[in-house]
Amino acid sequence: MWQALMWGGVSGSAVLLGALAALFVPIQKRLIGYIMAFGTGVLIGAATYELLGESVEEGGFLATGAGFMAGALVFTLLDIYISRKGAAKRKRSHEQDSGGGSGLAIFIGTVMDAIPESIMIGASLLAGKGVSFLLVIAIFISNVPEGLSSTTGLLKGGYSKKKIFLLWLTVLIISALCAWGGYFFLEDASPAVMAAIAAFAGGGIIAMVGSTMMPEAFEEGGPVVGFMAALGLFVSLLLNEL
Repeated sequence: MWQALMWGGVSGSAVLLGALAALFVPIQKRLIGYIMAFGTGVLIGAATYELLGESVEEGGFLATGAGFMAGALVFTLLDIYISRKGAAKRKRSHEQDSGGGSGLAIFIGTVMDAIPESIMIGASLLAGKGVSFLLVIAIFISNVPEGLSSTTGLLKGGYSKKKIFLLWLTVLIISALCAWGGYFFLEDASPAVMAAIAAFAGGGIIAMVGSTMMPEAFEEGGPVVGFMAALGLFVSLLLNEL
């Protein structure tokens, strides 16, 4: 149980680290694009190998397919809503909306990205083989540029450094609690329920990657991000085989 809390906090800490980098270290947007593209590839691999593949094997195609499509649909609907509220570019390090009203939407969008990922980190411990390092690494890598870009938006919205730090510290705590919840509440779940929930998280992750990370990585890094995404997927495959 405490391992779930710890690993959820580790994955969530990447947002805080990205925020601190944005506050105190000048980072070129091209590098951010490369990191985001690499994280995209790793996340796609993690969703495929750790969430969908194992879900089909353990709970069957019907539960997996229903959960996957539901996760993608729910994330998309929520993403449309918060994008209209000012968080459309929450993963982008430049050209953020400077309106102060977008700050809360950026925060909510970041939490929305973190919840399904963290739940599955906790659930991965239920197999008794330890945490899924592939999931932790994938989520950690993807959260760093999110912390960078979201912090830029909050700074332009008039948020103080102290308030920004507290917001991302809250995200870290939420990530840890969601990982703990994924372990605690799913401990006695049936294979079909576990498969549906894992696939739901996978659908949300893939929808998030397609709507925010991939287009914005290309905008920041140019055509090279295609290779970086492929490299990330290759690393994901390598980690899955270890």
